[in-house]
Amino acid sequence: MDTNTLSLKIEELKKLGYDSNFSVKDDTIVNLDKKQKLDVEELTVKHFYRFEGMSNPSDLSILYAVETKDGTKGTLVDGYGISSSISKELSKKIQK
Repeated sequence: MDTNTLSLKIEELKKLGYDSNFSVKDDTIVNLDKKQKLDVEELTVKHFYRFEGMSNPSDLSILYAVETKDGTKGTLVDGYGISSSISKELSKKIQK
């Protein structure tokens, strides 16, 4: 499967069990499916993927495949670079 687009990579990850949807709100991560707030320490980033927009190369996004301490797997999509809403703590965790 060609997974060079964001939507195709999300579908591939769902088949691997990453089926929850996460988002960033303030300095916490939210599991949108469970309506649950999580601290950064409760997440492990398993993989991440960067994508450029097809029509605008400066339209960058990043997809995180994450797992919580209780075993919930899911994806979190964010802007990349200046448009990122990821907290500094999560950013540091990813760079380890």
